[in-house]
Amino acid sequence: MAKEKNQIGASWEDLALPDEFPESCADGDKAEVKEDEGEDAHAGEEGTKDMPVKRNPKLLEMLRAAESRWTPQSRDGEKAEPSETGTKELVTEALKTNMQIQLSDEQQEFNKRPTKAAPHSLSRSISQSSTESFSSAASESSEEGVSPLDKLQSSSTGLSDFCIKNIKKADFGRKEIEIAQQEMPALMILRKNAGGEKPLAGAKVVGCTHITAQTAVLIETLAALGAQCRWAACNIFSTQNAVAAALAEGGISVFAWKGESEDDFWWCIDRCVAADSWQPDLILDDGGDLTHWIYKKYPNLFKKIRGIVEESVTGIYRLYQMSKANKLCVPAMNVNDSVTKQKFDNLYCCKESILDGLKRTTDIMFGGKQVVVCGYGEVGKGCCAALKGLGAVIYVTEVDPICALQACMNGLRVVALHEIIRHADIIISCTGNKSVITREHFERMKNGCIVCNMGHSSTEIDSASLRTAELKWQRVRPHVDHILWPDGKRVVLLAEGRLLNLSCSTVPSFVLSVTATTQALALIELFNAPQGRYKQDIYLLPKKMDEYVASLHLSLFDAHLTELTNEQAVYLGINKHGPFKPNYYR
Repeated sequence: MAKEKNQIGASWEDLALPDEFPESCADGDKAEVKEDEGEDAHAGEEGTKDMPVKRNPKLLEMLRAAESRWTPQSRDGEKAEPSETGTKELVTEALKTNMQIQLSDEQQEFNKRPTKAAPHSLSRSISQSSTESFSSAASESSEEGVSPLDKLQSSSTGLSDFCIKNIKKADFGRKEIEIAQQEMPALMILRKNAGGEKPLAGAKVVGCTHITAQTAVLIETLAALGAQCRWAACNIFSTQNAVAAALAEGGISVFAWKGESEDDFWWCIDRCVAADSWQPDLILDDGGDLTHWIYKKYPNLFKKIRGIVEESVTGIYRLYQMSKANKLCVPAMNVNDSVTKQKFDNLYCCKESILDGLKRTTDIMFGGKQVVVCGYGEVGKGCCAALKGLGAVIYVTEVDPICALQACMNGLRVVALHEIIRHADIIISCTGNKSVITREHFERMKNGCIVCNMGHSSTEIDSASLRTAELKWQRVRPHVDHILWPDGKRVVLLAEGRLLNLSCSTVPSFVLSVTATTQALALIELFNAPQGRYKQDIYLLPKKMDEYVASLHLSLFDAHLTELTNEQAVYLGINKHGPFKPNYYR
């Protein structure tokens, strides 16, 4: 007859019960077995010389009784009904008794061993580590609930001119920055080549960008080139708290943390600008919020500011509006429309990060899903290429006939949003405009539709119109909200309509290196340009600078350029060393 197995796969016979058991014990009744006899009879049968197997008669008695209840047939061959309650109680008591015996035996055995100064007791190390872990977790949880505005923090060097989540996370943030540096070769070359000259010596740069490991490499590069920096975040969800801590520990005045309120957001910008005995020379902006705040609250600062560097579509729109209204007081560099930004950051960064952001937040499978991408600029092109590659059915909405024709030539359907919205599984805005997806659109969406934004501005999706009494917001994950309608319909809104990739995932360091290097060179140019070179206008970077930035990244691919011959250069009418494209090329 095969051995009867218990719940964990071992047979009861494998438990090495005593050779002779009182019959009453087999029947489930209690029997007295002398402890000494039980131990002497079996000591040394199993185990090693140093660690003999010890058995407890009471435990064996309980297990034997449990076995009789688990056995499908009784001793006389008749079927017996198992007593589940009794069995569970006996097994539970047996396990408790066994645990007490094992702990007692281990403690006795450990006490026999010679003690040393370095090692800790096993029981002490376990309990202590558990207590310390619990205390650490409780402490971190307590700190997470405290607003950075209510904390008094300082770095190891005594710097307290910052406001971040937790300065204690600086070591972890430093590792993140070091990882990003490996994929940002141009900035590291810039530090090496220009670090001795300090082209930004004496410059005071105030910045408002996403605060991530990648932008930290840029900020520290500016500092290595001689600049003093003060920084705030351009997005309330994109700040990496550990990276902000590493920057503060490194001497940078940072005012940002993940999950800021709207009031916190403007307070942080104000603290960057309104510093005692500190006035900026240069502005590095992403979205135009910093420029707008200075113009609104501190217009006198523009008298000494040498220029603005702006990298986003939204920020450039705002600068052109200021220029048309004759309100632009200083020169501005349009980094967004530089070739290195358009052709690399906007396209390749979004091509990879759109998938990362959607997967992390929704775990959705893209094959066969109907996806609407609003806008077919470089960001929209990247999103469409990525999603199409995974089998999604792509529809594009566009106002520009040139971009619409490009979408058609790439095999995509160009439609108006109201024509497809009832069938869409995912809707992505990529325009940089406002009110692209409105409450009217939300009302017509099907149940389970996912809505997100890959443009910079949070105004593309009219999320404010969803905060009404009849709609219920349900937070199911960080940055994932279900908007519930009275009839049970739900729409999934990601990052409250803000930028998806930097709020809900990460972005590739390498492609951001291209944009960051362009920003650094633009700041150097504005700071060192002779007076009068740049007027109160918006400028594109010269193509020679775009080509230089691109060349700095080729070494990572071990790429080798072909050089024009003199005859070829004359034939094309260009310098053999570039620039190879006219200034109007985009």
